Amino acid sequence: MRGVRQRVLRIVSALRLSALGLSVLSLNAQAATDSNVAQSGPHIYERCAGCHSIEGNRTGPAHCGLFGRRAGTAPGYDEYSQAMRDSNIVWDERTLDWFLTDPMRAIPGTAMGYAGIKDAQERLALIAWLRTATRAGQACRLNR
Repeated sequence: MRGVRQRVLRIVSALRLSALGLSVLSLNAQAATDSNVAQSGPHIYERCAGCHSIEGNRTGPAHCGLFGRRAGTAPGYDEYSQAMRDSNIVWDERTLDWFLTDPMRAIPGTAMGYAGIKDAQERLALIAWLRTATRAGQACRLNR
């Protein structure tokens, strides 16, 4: 129980830091090493799989090569909203955490009609898993 409490405190601290625009990379890396958290990432991603996949475009863009990519620029995907194209977001742990909390509030006008992932631990687990699962050329093939 103490370990769970410590993780929750780290997550709350990470959210406070994120709100200040500070990097939470070390906290995300620590969350990724926790086996329970790391194992839950693929299960959380199942919620995304209705519209997204790692390697192929669906209703939403493929996630292969996600980290470091500018929003609205996935190769071969042309269905982005103008709001997403104009957002100037570059995907990393901080921007994904912010966006996935409430996509429609984060980018008004986005075509992604999803309420978001309200649970901070679930977002951290998903983002930690995506960091590995979307690494182009290593974990997935980037389709162009």
